[in-house]
Amino acid sequence: MSRSRANALITTMIDTLSTYLGYDFVQHALIAGTLSAILGAVVGYFVIIRSSGFAAHSLAHIGFAGAAGAALVGLSPLEGMLILTVGAGVFMGAAGDKVNRSDLAIGMVLSMSLGFGTLFLKLYSGYAGQAKSILFGEIFGVSETQLVTMAILSILSLGASAIFSRKLLFASVQPRLAEARGLSLPALSMAFMAVLAISVTLASQVVGILLVFTLVIAPAGIAVRMCRSFWPGILVSVVLGVVVVWTGILLDCVTTYPATFWITTIFFVIYALVEVYHRFFVKDG
Repeated sequence: MSRSRANALITTMIDTLSTYLGYDFVQHALIAGTLSAILGAVVGYFVIIRSSGFAAHSLAHIGFAGAAGAALVGLSPLEGMLILTVGAGVFMGAAGDKVNRSDLAIGMVLSMSLGFGTLFLKLYSGYAGQAKSILFGEIFGVSETQLVTMAILSILSLGASAIFSRKLLFASVQPRLAEARGLSLPALSMAFMAVLAISVTLASQVVGILLVFTLVIAPAGIAVRMCRSFWPGILVSVVLGVVVVWTGILLDCVTTYPATFWITTIFFVIYALVEVYHRFFVKDG
């Protein structure tokens, strides 16, 4: 490709982006993506250090039934998923180790949730479009009302995380010592699981239920590999989440490929590069 053609292509892409950035639905997508990325990156960091990845996976699938059922009764998928995931999250947090020791029981609940979700979508007249939105996300379909709801939930969740972050970190790293010093592990676990449920719900609005791990696990997982201390890790996780989400949304505007594809692909490439660097160029100890 000649330099003139390359310059023309770049100019065209910039013009296209400028045009799209003037549309409300793109602005809403960027704001919603930012909120989901920030909350997912912060909560995801605790998910990694607490080894609670299965919990996030579980809540996403449980929320599928809530989102599908909400569509059936006339509520928004966001409302239905939020109700069911927060309820399930608080229950899982209260049960603590009893839930963790029963993977079979959780698996059966997940299977039942998927079954009910499929039934609800089948009964819903707008099955095809609604199923795609719930499973794979519809970032460009976020309304102003949803945006306000997402902003309120994000602020409350981040505020709660800031309040109990030190105690949660202590309980995650040294649970027995934290309990010996009087910290209520069940209460902390319930609070964390409620915030995780909200994070999973918001992330599903961007990448869908099937790929919710992308925003909750990927940036935090990469940050843990890059940073050895807590606050730098949180910062790197947030920056990665926001930058990749924005990049994915903007690439969706100038290409024929969806934002979800770009977001997941970029995260995978970054993770692969970080892993290669650590395996071949960093000597532990």
